[in-house]
Amino acid sequence: MQKKNDRIKEADRHLEELEMQLSFGQLDDSLGRIDELTLFPHPKFIEYISKSFKLIDCDESMIQCTGIDDKVFTDFEKHLAGFIKNEINNLSRQKTNVDSLLQEAVEDIQRLKEGQDPQYSFELSPHIYLMRYFLDNVYCTYLAWFLIYKAGLLPTKVNILDIAAGPGTVAYGLGLLLQSSSDFFSMPPMHISYYSLEQQKAFQYRGLQFWRQYMEPQAMNAYFRFDTSSIFDRANQSKTLPKKFFDFIVICHCFFNDEEIREKSFQIYKDVFTNSLSDSGYVLLIIQDKKLLMPYNVRRVEDCQQELSVVQKFVNELGLNLIWYKYLSSIGSRTSHPNFGKFARENLPVQKFISPLFRQHFKLPYDPHYGLDDYVILAKK
Repeated sequence: MQKKNDRIKEADRHLEELEMQLSFGQLDDSLGRIDELTLFPHPKFIEYISKSFKLIDCDESMIQCTGIDDKVFTDFEKHLAGFIKNEINNLSRQKTNVDSLLQEAVEDIQRLKEGQDPQYSFELSPHIYLMRYFLDNVYCTYLAWFLIYKAGLLPTKVNILDIAAGPGTVAYGLGLLLQSSSDFFSMPPMHISYYSLEQQKAFQYRGLQFWRQYMEPQAMNAYFRFDTSSIFDRANQSKTLPKKFFDFIVICHCFFNDEEIREKSFQIYKDVFTNSLSDSGYVLLIIQDKKLLMPYNVRRVEDCQQELSVVQKFVNELGLNLIWYKYLSSIGSRTSHPNFGKFARENLPVQKFISPLFRQHFKLPYDPHYGLDDYVILAKK
C-alpha cells in the first residue's frame, strides 16, 4: 500500500512539474523540446552599445566600461527613484519609526563593506538595496546579457532560473538591453520565462511591483514564477524546480564570504545545475573581483594567467566547464585605483536621481556612480 501511495505522489509531482513547464510555454528536453531561434547579433546595435558604454578591450579578458545608454538608463533610474520615494512616503504615513527601520536596513547592508554577509531580512532591506546596489547590478547584468547576445547565444524564447534573485536584477538587465535594441532592428517575438528563487519574499514583491509599473508598459513579454525559499532548502528545490529545463541558470553576486557556507552553497548549486539545466543550457556566473580572488588567497595583480587559473578553479569547483569569461572594470585595471573617487567624478556616469536618496539615508557626502569590478563567466555542464 505504501509503495502505491509513493507512486501516486511521484505521479502527482511529475504532473505538477509538467503543468509548470507548460505555463512557461515549453516542455523539457526529455519530452522533445525543439530548439528555439537565437537573436542575430546586429552589427549596428553592437557598435551603438560599444560606443555608448565606451567599451574598450584592454586585453583578451578585460573590458573597460565608463559609459552608459543614457536614453534607457536615465528614464529607468528616474522612475526607480520615484518608486522608492513613494514607497517610503507611504510607509511614513502608516508608521512613526520609519527612520529607525531605514537605519537598521542600512547597517545590515553595510556589512558587505566589512567582508560579511548581510541578512537582508529587515522590513526596509529591499528599499535600501534598491537605492544602494540595484542600479550597479542591473548595469552589470545588462552588459552580461549584451555579451551573450553578441556571441549569438540569446534565444528568442528563453527560460531563466535566477538563484538568489533579489528583486529580479537579472530580468531587469535583460529587459533594458532589449529596450535599447528597439531603434536598430525589428525584434522577433520574445518570450522570457523567469523563475525567481529567493529567500526574501519582500525583495520579490518590490521587484515585481516596480516591474509592473515600469517594464510592463514597455510591452515586455515576460512570465514570472516566484519560489520564495532558501537556496539551502534542498528538499523543496528537488520537488519544485523543473528538470532539464532552463536555458540559463544565473547566479549573480550570491557567493558567500563564510567558508563553510560557501562550500555548502557550491554543492547545492552543483545539484541544481545537474538537475535543472537543459542539455544545451548555460550557466552565467557574475561575481565581484574580491569575492572571486580572496578564497584562493590571490591578490589583484595584472597577471592574465593567474586570473585564468583562478576562474578555472572556481568553475571546476561548481562542476562546470568554462566557455569564456570577461572581467568588466570601470578603471581598466585589475589593481585598485589610487584615487577612485576623483576618477569616478571625472569619468563615470553619475546616478543623479538616486543620489539624493543615497546621501540622505547613507549619510555619505558624495554621489554614487555606475561602476564595475565584476567577472562575467559563461560555463556549461
